[in-house]
Amino acid sequence: MNRGWQRMDSPCCQPIFLNGKRKQSNMQCMPATPGQQLERFVAKFEPAMGKLIRECRAVMRKRFPTANELVYDNYNFFVIGYCTTERPSDCVVSLAANSKGLGLSFYHGATVPDPHRLLQGSGNQNRFVRLDGAATLSRPEIRELLDAAEAQADPPFATRGGGKLIIRSISKKQRPRK
Repeated sequence: MNRGWQRMDSPCCQPIFLNGKRKQSNMQCMPATPGQQLERFVAKFEPAMGKLIRECRAVMRKRFPTANELVYDNYNFFVIGYCTTERPSDCVVSLAANSKGLGLSFYHGATVPDPHRLLQGSGNQNRFVRLDGAATLSRPEIRELLDAAEAQADPPFATRGGGKLIIRSISKKQRPRK
């Protein structure tokens, strides 16, 4: 039963102009699904970067199937965090993209064992690795880092089920993504 809702990406939800004046509509727009919103965020990037983000996200979903994906489209970065709960503080790793590239960020990277000295950054908590391609996530040294980060997760990832895609933040003002 249609209760007067339409999806925001529906042509019916676009502003209607008649003789140069905006016409009022009695239809309310249903917000886009989280998946649709995520795709809109990724579409802001150059096609090659968008492809890289999608490919890396697919690898991460396979690696952490029960993780909640917390998405932030912030001023500096577009971020997808892989979390054990819906709380940002329970983030284990994240993909962080800007116009210059994509990185794999370890939320508690300062305490993750790094025998191959791959982690970059010098802050009290976060460390990261730059991703040249989705294949980087399959390198044995990167898998070791992901395993170590997962082992430190408190609470741990669920052993069954699937995670949610949650849009946490959208900044009105953003640096160019292209």
